[in-house]
Amino acid sequence: MSQKNKLLDLVRDKIRLKHYSISTEKTYVHWIKCYILFHNKKHPIEMGKNEIEQYLTSLAVKNRVSPTTQNQAFSAILFLYREVLGTDMSDWDIQALRAQERKHIPTVLTKEEVREIIFGTNGIYNLMTSLMYGCGLRMSEILNLRIKDIDFGFDKIYIWDSKSLCDRTLPLPKKLKTKLLAQVTFVEELHVKDLAEGYGSVYMPYAFEKKYPKAKMETKWQFLFPMNKVSKDPRSGAIRRHHIHPQTFGRNIKQASQKANINKRVTSHIFRHSYATHLLQAGIDLRTIQELLGHRSVETTMVYTHVVSQINKTKVLSPLDF
Repeated sequence: MSQKNKLLDLVRDKIRLKHYSISTEKTYVHWIKCYILFHNKKHPIEMGKNEIEQYLTSLAVKNRVSPTTQNQAFSAILFLYREVLGTDMSDWDIQALRAQERKHIPTVLTKEEVREIIFGTNGIYNLMTSLMYGCGLRMSEILNLRIKDIDFGFDKIYIWDSKSLCDRTLPLPKKLKTKLLAQVTFVEELHVKDLAEGYGSVYMPYAFEKKYPKAKMETKWQFLFPMNKVSKDPRSGAIRRHHIHPQTFGRNIKQASQKANINKRVTSHIFRHSYATHLLQAGIDLRTIQELLGHRSVETTMVYTHVVSQINKTKVLSPLDF
């Protein structure tokens, strides 16, 4: 095994020890590998501040990446030095040329456009899209919902350890309650079938699998929106039923938007933007919307005030129409 591969294996081990998602693992390994290749496979322990600055500046100037992409690469390199190599970076003042940041106003859908897209989705994807808009959920949040996260008694949905590392509850859309109850019944029946065929386990977050070894076989821990078939876990190698793949869900949303002839860039996140904007238009205060979205800072939520402002500008007549 090469020295580079050994290092990347150490990176993977550290990421898994800290319970980062598999998508974060792939992203960090990718950027660390690119950083090493950029410096002709030189070991990171032999490099430091200057090499990091050179690489990040190259990303901004030569590769012309977005600020988000550059920050992502920087985070991966910081993780490498701090968490894997144990390097003290307190005296390192990284002064790389930063990619130019642009202020983007989120694209939102009208209520009618939301309805048309939801109408254009079929089966399970209709329920998923409706729930994503009805609760303002991120793609990762809706995919990671488990049966236990739906509280039909109090009409609430629990979101655990989301992107903001802040658990939150959301009101369950009453229009979806019957469909969600039916979905839970479907998952329960599917789980019984899996158990009978020798499967039935599900991925458990953090150290739950060690602390509660039998929990992975329990119905309440099963994903609310499971895949049609069992698959191999890329980390453990276990054969289990995972949640619906994000690309599959995203593809269904795209097809529905094309079917509805909506000429906007429709992604899963546009429903979250639309949810926040529509709440703001309905008179819900900004602080409440911040809590519902799970934003750490109200400044992040304030972008939707600009969206509403832009919408209001459309009510101003052009001089041609006077």
